[in-house]
Amino acid sequence: MTNVLFVCTGNTCRSPMAEALLKNAKNSDELDVRSAGVFALDGNDASANAIEALSEKGIQCTHQSSSLSEELIEWATIILTMTNNHKQSVIDLYPHAGRKTYTLVEYVAEDDVEKRDITDPFGGPLHMYRQTLEDLEGLINKLITKFEQ
Repeated sequence: MTNVLFVCTGNTCRSPMAEALLKNAKNSDELDVRSAGVFALDGNDASANAIEALSEKGIQCTHQSSSLSEELIEWATIILTMTNNHKQSVIDLYPHAGRKTYTLVEYVAEDDVEKRDITDPFGGPLHMYRQTLEDLEGLINKLITKFEQ
């Protein structure tokens, strides 16, 4: 079983979208997916625009935010963050998680050109969420390919 944990800041935009995309695309019961935020409050809904952008792709999102915890760190086989700052926060909070923590882009990148952070659409208009979702969709497709190899 591979347990994938996506991490962003508040766990209401990027990481829930990544979680929903991977859950929707996965074709194996050997893969479990969750998300959390380094500064999240437990129990908040995903942002309305994140839910709308996902629904436009036919993906339902009933998400409640989770703060990053020791329990989630231990559960995760791999931790994929949205930015280098998130990666560093995970490692600062949970040094033992460093061996399994990467940015999503870093983990799936085929060259250094792709090593960038995923834009945070928080508080922005719907088109920003759509763009972030499109970026995430490409990365999730690469992630699935990597897991299948």
